[in-house]
Amino acid sequence: MTNPIIQLFRSKVYTAVLLLVILLIVGVLGFKFMSDYSWVDAMYMTVITITTVGFGEVQPLDDVSKIFTMFLILTSVIIVGYAITVITEYILSRNNIEELKQKKMQKKIDALSNHIIICGYGRNGKQAATKLLAYNKPFVIIEKDKDIIDKFQDENMSFILGNANEDEVLHQAGIDRASTLISALPNDADNLFVVLSARQIKKDLHIISRASQETSYEKLKLAGANNVILPDRIGGDHMASLVVVPDLIEFIDNLAIVGETNINIEEIKAEKLYDVSKQARTIKDLDLRHKTGCTVIGYKGEHGEYIVNPEADQKLMPNSKIIVLGRPEQINKLNTLYKLD
Repeated sequence: MTNPIIQLFRSKVYTAVLLLVILLIVGVLGFKFMSDYSWVDAMYMTVITITTVGFGEVQPLDDVSKIFTMFLILTSVIIVGYAITVITEYILSRNNIEELKQKKMQKKIDALSNHIIICGYGRNGKQAATKLLAYNKPFVIIEKDKDIIDKFQDENMSFILGNANEDEVLHQAGIDRASTLISALPNDADNLFVVLSARQIKKDLHIISRASQETSYEKLKLAGANNVILPDRIGGDHMASLVVVPDLIEFIDNLAIVGETNINIEEIKAEKLYDVSKQARTIKDLDLRHKTGCTVIGYKGEHGEYIVNPEADQKLMPNSKIIVLGRPEQINKLNTLYKLD
């Protein structure tokens, strides 16, 4: 979105250019018909008069032409002066506003903690940002193409112009305070370098990387990626699943997050569901189905083990999570009840 101040200066520039064009036309027509000059001579006289270079006339001027020339000189001084001032202000203000925008963005990024860093705003980067926006998760995008930043930047997304391969840019994105890094660059070698750099900077950072080639999977894992995603493999598997179990896949697709009003699935840390005494409770004690309409469909234990469709007497141990399913309004009710937003 174009800055309003920039738009104001642009309109002034357009006005200044229009006035110069009008002045040029008036001068040419005046010398042509008042002094009977040829079109070339009329243009020549107009230009040297407006620019005040001091060259002599093509031919002597009569009194009427002299009065017209004086009027043209005085008018041109005002209009040309105005044009120079406006154009200079536009150039300076554009640089200043761009600098102010960058400082404001960096100040916003510096205030973030436990945020996510997305490296690359291609197809995968956009999908990641869309989902994070739906969950109101803070994130920063590192993108080296300024045209992409200018096109997509808004108040909801923070961009950093630079190459994610550079440690300085990662520090600028607040990697030392971040919880997760998503490397979604199109080139596997670039992703590998980002993963290596990020792992060296912060040992406990959760790193998710994209990979185009299956041969890059193990290399990225060895470099320090916690998860490596192969979009082509996922896409092929998804298409085949639409043949084998089409209704199931369509149902799962309906759980996908499209916007803030369409969140159907949520994971919650057990600590947020404890009572005041911090005692471990069971899924039955929560009674989420009755209170919110949501259904518990999964449990992740403290050691990372998963239980699908857990029993009602399953205890919610520290560092465990539950996965719940529900309609958007039910998920919202759950978030409100336990103050999860």
